[in-house]
Amino acid sequence: MKKILKNDFLTIEIDSHGAELCSIKCGNTEYLWQADPQFWARHSPVLFPIVGRVWENIYRVNGREYGLPQHGFARDMEFSLASQSENEIWFRLEDSPETLEKYPYHFCLEIGYRLSGRNVDVLWKVLNTGREDMYFQIGAHPAFNFPDFKPETAGRGYFHFGGKTGMEYILVKDKGCADADTRYSLQMEGEYLPLDVHTFDQDALIIDNSQVDKVTLCRQDHAPWLSLSFDAPLVGLWSPPGKNAPFVCIEPWYGRCDRVGYAGGISGRDWINRLGAGEEFSSVYTIEIPGE
Repeated sequence: MKKILKNDFLTIEIDSHGAELCSIKCGNTEYLWQADPQFWARHSPVLFPIVGRVWENIYRVNGREYGLPQHGFARDMEFSLASQSENEIWFRLEDSPETLEKYPYHFCLEIGYRLSGRNVDVLWKVLNTGREDMYFQIGAHPAFNFPDFKPETAGRGYFHFGGKTGMEYILVKDKGCADADTRYSLQMEGEYLPLDVHTFDQDALIIDNSQVDKVTLCRQDHAPWLSLSFDAPLVGLWSPPGKNAPFVCIEPWYGRCDRVGYAGGISGRDWINRLGAGEEFSSVYTIEIPGE
C-alpha cells in the first residue's frame, strides 16, 4: 500500500512495507534514490531494532542468544496505517510471535511523515509495551540522487556540515562491525568535504559523539541541493563502495553496529538505548529542499 502527501512545493510517497519513504519530488525533480537493484534496491529504510550488524549476527538478552540480520527487521515488515491527514501520515508496527523470536521485547513502533513548506519531517516513536526494560536502536538510511551526476567524471559535489569543521569518523571493519578505537579526520576543504568516486571506498564514514547536527549535499559549485537536520548522536555517510553509484546516503542514527569482537549482553552494546516499562522514545529529523 502506497500513500501520497503533497503541498504547494513537494510530493512524497510512502510505502506501508517498511513504512519506507520512496519518493520526494519538487516539481519534476526526484530527490530520492529510486531503488535500482543494480546499485541498491532500497530508498530510505527504517533501521530497527538495531543499526548495522551485531557481531557474528548474534546478540544476547539475559544470557540467551538471538539472531538478527543487518539493520534489524522493521524495514522488511508490513506496517498498518495509524492515521492520515492532509499534511501528515503515521504507520504502526507492533511486536508479534514472529518478532519475539528475534527480539524478545514487546514494543510499538510508529513512523510518521509531515510536510511543512519545503521540509519533510520524519518522525519516530518507540513505546515499550512490556513489563521490563527494553533495549533498542533506531536509525534512518535515506538515499539521495547526486545532483548533475555524470558517471564518466570523478567529482560528486560536497558535504557541508553547518559550518562545523575538524570532525572525526570511524570505519566499519570485520564482519560489518566497527573499528571503534581508530579515528580518522575528515579531509575538508574549508567548510566543505569533497565527494568523489572514491570517497566511500572503505565503506561508510561514521561520525559519532554529536559532532554534527546538519548535513547539506551541495552541487559542484557548492550550491545547496538538500539538507538533513537531526539531533541523533551519530550520522553515517555512505554510497556503495566500488560501484560508482548515482546516490549518497545521509543517515541519522541512535545507535550503530557492534564493535569488532563484542560478545557481551545487549545492555552493554555501544550506543544502545533503554526504555523502562511504559516509556516512550520520540525523535524527528528533517529533509529540506531549498528553493531555487
